[in-house]
Amino acid sequence: MHNGSTPTPKRDVISAAGIVGAALLAWEVAVRVEQTPVYILPAPSVVAGRLWQNAGYLSGAALVTLGEALGGLLLGLVVGVATAALITFLVHLERGVLALAILVKATPMVAIAPLLTIWLGFGPLPKVIVTALLTFFPVLINVHSGLHAVDDAALALFHSLHAGRWEVFRHARWPSALPYLFAALKVVAPLAVTGAVVAEWAGASAGLGRAMWLAYANLNLPMLFAAVFCSAVMSIGLYVLVIALEKRVIFWRRNVSLSAD
Repeated sequence: MHNGSTPTPKRDVISAAGIVGAALLAWEVAVRVEQTPVYILPAPSVVAGRLWQNAGYLSGAALVTLGEALGGLLLGLVVGVATAALITFLVHLERGVLALAILVKATPMVAIAPLLTIWLGFGPLPKVIVTALLTFFPVLINVHSGLHAVDDAALALFHSLHAGRWEVFRHARWPSALPYLFAALKVVAPLAVTGAVVAEWAGASAGLGRAMWLAYANLNLPMLFAAVFCSAVMSIGLYVLVIALEKRVIFWRRNVSLSAD
């Protein structure tokens, strides 16, 4: 039966807006009451004014960072899914590949980004690679887990029908991995923006990371917070986009949930 207390999307948006609004109001009041200098912590109203004044500059920088983030996300996604599929078919490679993936994950990206900038220049390629390295491991681990989460009864049915390994992968393992894939994407999609910004701090000719670095170097905290706000909005947008895509791709889970209600 349908539960009347089930939250609706409209209610969720109102709740989120209320919480964020209350936090911003508390921030504004605290800064005004304490008379905190703007070079230490600017009020949200000051940040909003700086954002409005520099909307053109920040939107251009945001588009650069977004392009790098999406490029790295796509690269990390493709390589992660392909690697998970490879070690599913070639089981003897699993331990070696996962050990190498853990090594990549354990390497600090703040150390890799400057090296890539030295080797590949100040263009978008180093940022794309850093973002791909950040997104690769969660995608690999989640998809690998999903490919092995197939129900034993389903595998037994396919084997009884003498299905080939590709048929089992396509009709059993891949559908099983999709929820795991989208769980990873919810994490790595916002992380992709962070990765691109961090890589831009190491050296860039454009982007939000460069805007943040210049603002920090000049103690222009309102501009720094305005750039951070743009980065946060892009991260939230990518997260919402992943959720919307998940609802369209994994439609059977929604149907099962509705039938259960």
